[in-house]
Amino acid sequence: MKERNLTRAALVDSIYETSNFNRAEAKALVESLLEIMKTAIKKDNALLFSGFGKFEAYSKKARRGRNPKTCLDMTLPPRRVVVFRVSRKLRADLNPSK
Repeated sequence: MKERNLTRAALVDSIYETSNFNRAEAKALVESLLEIMKTAIKKDNALLFSGFGKFEAYSKKARRGRNPKTCLDMTLPPRRVVVFRVSRKLRADLNPSK
């Protein structure tokens, strides 16, 4: 069965096969890129890749919720979430008009 997810290891392998980097350099490149992305999202709340999409972090307020197992009401604490919004160009590439 073909894997449907692009994993870090698969990304490292792809960079290794299509570039002049050795496997260790490709792995370091991927790890560095991911660290830069995480830092940017934490610090700036957004990460934009033109033609691909935008990762945004925003805060959600505390809200009422319910434990589905016990049916008890509870207050869910405030938290930060990350969303991805696909660019119009990529959306058009994914859904070509007829």
